[in-house]
Amino acid sequence: MAGGVGARFWPLSRRNRPKQLIDLTGEGTMLEQTIARLEGLVDKDNVWVVTNAEQAALIRELIPEFRADRFIIEPLGRNTAPAIGLAAVHLHKQDKDAVMIVLPADHRITNLEQFHYCLHSAVEVVHDSELLATIGIEPTRPETGYGYIQMDTSGIRLRDNVYPVKTFAEKPNLGTARLFLQSGEFLWNSGMFVWRADSILKQIVAHLPLWGAAFKEIEAAVGTPQEQDVTRRKFEAGKGISIDYGVMEKAPRVAVVRGTFDWNDVGSWDEVWRLMAHDEHGNAARGDVVLAHTQNTCVLAGTKLIAAVGVSNLIIVETEDALMICPLDRSQEVKDLVEALKAQGKDEVL
Repeated sequence: MAGGVGARFWPLSRRNRPKQLIDLTGEGTMLEQTIARLEGLVDKDNVWVVTNAEQAALIRELIPEFRADRFIIEPLGRNTAPAIGLAAVHLHKQDKDAVMIVLPADHRITNLEQFHYCLHSAVEVVHDSELLATIGIEPTRPETGYGYIQMDTSGIRLRDNVYPVKTFAEKPNLGTARLFLQSGEFLWNSGMFVWRADSILKQIVAHLPLWGAAFKEIEAAVGTPQEQDVTRRKFEAGKGISIDYGVMEKAPRVAVVRGTFDWNDVGSWDEVWRLMAHDEHGNAARGDVVLAHTQNTCVLAGTKLIAAVGVSNLIIVETEDALMICPLDRSQEVKDLVEALKAQGKDEVL
């Protein structure tokens, strides 16, 4: 899934250069990393990119070796449930027994052997069943920025690392997050999923019936001259909803694979700061940067020298046409800054 804009990463992420197409961590673009980590697990011809028409052209430039028919184009952004449903329609049309691995294009994952093992486990438990599987991450801290999945550890495991899901939990406050960790039953909700294409379409029909009906019409139109028109009309009429709210929290048979690989949902500038190399004062810098008497600050310089003295716990990001400064612990609110720029009509910097 590579259709987001990444508003939390303004000013580096823009409409014409979205988050998944920029190098946030110094290891290549997020999309390139996502595709590369599937090597040895999924044949490249079986990797599909779900995105929008505007970004598809940019992605084709980034990965020119990808066949044009391996792009699934959303006419409008409607959150993850419609994006996944549209992908399921196309895969099911090609192969009635298709198994889908759904991966966001903005994660950083190391320890690939463990990552592949978890995906293999998920594929095995869903291959001949209607089970929906998600990947949960072993938490390393009481994180309040992630949703959680509670494993049902009272019964029989589906495999050594696969459990039935007891419940999904929203992003907790700090006290609740600490209780989650103490219980040993909660995993971070990674937003990665594995299931048969026909299984997820069946659950969309059951829990999102308007989208279910839409996807039946879209599937009938796939490969015909009416495909684009039908898809656009259905997306224009449909409401956005996430796969978690729309399906996963309601489906009768959901499993979670306990992920022990190193994972980071690179969702805001403070996460980038955590991933970068730090000096002895906790600062992380890229570009032409000079710091004095400064602690726990992330600075990304673009075209200018950035010098800071006597500050702490800041994010500073400079590009050719913008400078963004915010407290480290409020980096999630950069998206509100983007909304303010939209409201003021500053489209030239969006």
